[in-house]
Amino acid sequence: MIEISQPREGEDTSMNRKIRNAAAIAATVAGAGGLWFFQQADASETPAYRLAAVERGDVRSTVSATGALSAVTTVQVGTQASGKVTEILVDYNDRVRKGQLLARIDPTLQEQAVAEAQAGLARSQAQYEQASQEVERNKPLYDARIVTATEFGALQSAYSVARANVRSAQVALDRARQNLSYTAIYAPIDGVVVERNVDVGQTVAASLSAPQLFLIANDLSEMQILAAVDESDIGQIHDGQPVSFTVQSFGERTFSGTVRQVRLQSTTTENVVSYTAVVSVDNADGSLLPGMTATVEFQTAAEQNALTVPNAALRFRPSAEELEKAGVTIPRADSAAARSGGAAARSAGTGARAAGAGRTAGAARGGAGRALWTVDAQGKLSRIRVTPGLSDGQRTAVKGEGIQPGMQVIVGQAQTESASGSSSASTNPLQPQRPAGMRGPGGPGF
Repeated sequence: MIEISQPREGEDTSMNRKIRNAAAIAATVAGAGGLWFFQQADASETPAYRLAAVERGDVRSTVSATGALSAVTTVQVGTQASGKVTEILVDYNDRVRKGQLLARIDPTLQEQAVAEAQAGLARSQAQYEQASQEVERNKPLYDARIVTATEFGALQSAYSVARANVRSAQVALDRARQNLSYTAIYAPIDGVVVERNVDVGQTVAASLSAPQLFLIANDLSEMQILAAVDESDIGQIHDGQPVSFTVQSFGERTFSGTVRQVRLQSTTTENVVSYTAVVSVDNADGSLLPGMTATVEFQTAAEQNALTVPNAALRFRPSAEELEKAGVTIPRADSAAARSGGAAARSAGTGARAAGAGRTAGAARGGAGRALWTVDAQGKLSRIRVTPGLSDGQRTAVKGEGIQPGMQVIVGQAQTESASGSSSASTNPLQPQRPAGMRGPGGPGF
């Protein structure tokens, strides 16, 4: 006979309680999961945007070029005398005054030439005196018809030749003395010695051309930049135009200058035609040095204290689906203007050309109307009509009703979390992969 045992009253109550708790936990988890699922679905339906603020500031249109710094006046100091250098009295970076002695060349040969010329002059003077006396002694005899006219004429010719020889000997002596003075090298201007090409004991020869011994810069407190400007931009450069430039030695420090001259002579390098613009630079603190490479920006136009937006804000245009959801209708003419304006903004944002081939950074003033887009907390898009102005390649000045400083405008679509997660998952082998059935709303796992 089989006996069936019945559960006790206490055991039945404990088991029921465990079952109810497990059911409650399962219901809570299921509810939280469903809530997360629907929140993610709602979030995925609302597009995310990248925003940027409307700012007030100055916008400049510039032409870029490169050039080299140099002194306004430099003089090459050479020598017209040949010989061995016996003394050098200055060195690099020494300040010199006009007429100051810089170096000496061995004067032995020049001194001998002076002595020889002096002897020649004395000889010519003696011959002149003799010829003069002969003419004076034979003059009475010629008058008395004792000396013939032919004989007296020969004496007069000898006198004239002797007088000319004296003058020639005097010129030779002056030349020899001048050559002797060339053995002492003097500074032709006030300035700074920036180059020295000779040492004591070196022999210099001035037979064909004067060798360069020193290079003296007149005044380094005033310098100049010889900037190579592309032929497509030279029409925007004129005398008195403000210029800003940087040099590699001082990083982001900006110097200023003024266009002093635009030279008419062109230069062609690898079929690229450029013109030289001379920029005057104040170097009172002496920080700029000759030969430094300068990156020059010629200011061609400017708008002061204007409302500006990133160029991307003018290029942004919502998709047709987003426009339909926002209830915004764009006329066909405005749509075409937006597309053409976007191309202009992209070309304006290409920046300046490097290595001396200057390029304008900035768009033309005015143009067709354009639009900026904003989004509120509920994700609704709004359109603001604006007129773009000057651009510096990064930001553009705009005018329009309803636009204020600090306003957030759309500059592009933000990268979604799911896209970034899938991208990182595909490139990071150490990150756990998401199950195929958990891709989100509408995926194949649901």
